[in-house]
Amino acid sequence: MAECSSEISNTAGPVKAKEELLDECDSIWKQIEECQSKLMLLGTDTLLPSDTKLSVLMLQWKALTVDFQQWQARNPEVISTNPDVLLELGKEELQKVKNDLEMVLSTVQSKNKRLEEDLKREQQWNEEQKQMLETLYKVEEEANTEVEHPSTKSLKTRELNELKNKLLKLETYKKELLSALGKFLDEHFPPPEEGENIKKKNSLAEPAVELIPLQEILEMLINTFMTTPHEPYITINESFWPPYIELLLRYGMALRHPEDANRIRLQAYHK
Repeated sequence: MAECSSEISNTAGPVKAKEELLDECDSIWKQIEECQSKLMLLGTDTLLPSDTKLSVLMLQWKALTVDFQQWQARNPEVISTNPDVLLELGKEELQKVKNDLEMVLSTVQSKNKRLEEDLKREQQWNEEQKQMLETLYKVEEEANTEVEHPSTKSLKTRELNELKNKLLKLETYKKELLSALGKFLDEHFPPPEEGENIKKKNSLAEPAVELIPLQEILEMLINTFMTTPHEPYITINESFWPPYIELLLRYGMALRHPEDANRIRLQAYHK
C-alpha cells in the first residue's frame, strides 16, 4: 500500500503542476482579451478634426514607441514559480539537449567510421608497397646471383621469356576486353547526342564543352584505380554528362568521395 500511495503522489505532482500552468495561461489570456476590448472601444470614438487627429495619432505613436522600447529592455519572466512546473520545463529542455547531443554523436561516429575505412585502405596500400619492395629486392638478389653464377643464366632467361609471353597474352586479352566493352557501350550507351553539346554551346552562362563518352569515363576510372590505388578518385567537370554519372552511381559501379561530391572512384569489386 505504501508503494501505491508513493506512485500516486509522484504522478499527481506533474498533473497538478500542469493544471496550475494552464490556469495561469488562461488568466494571462483573459487579460489580453480585456486589453483588446478596451482598444476596440477606443477605436469607436468620434472622429476629430484633421489637425487634432494628427496630434493624437502622434501622441499614440510616441506612447507605443516607449512601450516597444520597454518591452525590448524587459527580461523574460518566469510563467510560474511552482517547482513541479519548473521541473517539467527542465525535463523538456534536457530532452532537447539530449536529442541534439545524440545527433552530434551520430555525426561524429559516422565520420570516425569513414576515417577508419580510409585508414584501412592506406594500410592496405602500404602493405602492397612493402610486398612490391620485397619482390624487387628478390629480383635484385637473383640478378646478382646470376652475375656470380653464369650457369643459372639460361634458366632465368627461360623464366623471363615465359613471363614476357604471359604479359603479352594478358595485354592481348585486355585489348579484347576493352574492344568488347567498347562495342557493348556503343550499342547500348551511345555517346551523348549532338543536341546536348548544342545546348551547352548555346548557353550564355557556360562555354562550349564536348561531352565525354561513357567508355572514356570507365577507362579513366579503371586506369586511375590501377595506377594509384591509394587515391583512385577522378574529378567530375563540365565535360562529364550527368546522366552517365548518375547511372554509374545508381548501379554501384562507382562511388562518390565521402567529403567531396565532385569526385568519384571505381567500385572495388576484388574486395
